[in-house]
Amino acid sequence: MIVCVCRRVSDREIARHARAGMSFDEIQFELGVATQCGCCEDSARDVVAQCCSSQPVAALYKETGPKDAALAKCCQEGTSCHCSQA
Repeated sequence: MIVCVCRRVSDREIARHARAGMSFDEIQFELGVATQCGCCEDSARDVVAQCCSSQPVAALYKETGPKDAALAKCCQEGTSCHCSQA
């Protein structure tokens, strides 16, 4: 959902930045949310407040090896992985 119509900033974009540990002021500077008419400030602050910055989102990269693939499969299946015991 678009939160800031003036800058066309979505709640997902705000949440992604908040989960990365950014404060509202940092998000406002980075995305420009709530810098023009200001009507979206309360909604944007609510989105930031709902996101727990103490639990950052893990980044997944394209470089994966056989151990990474085995670990991902175990995570999907909900089983324990013994790939480090090779």
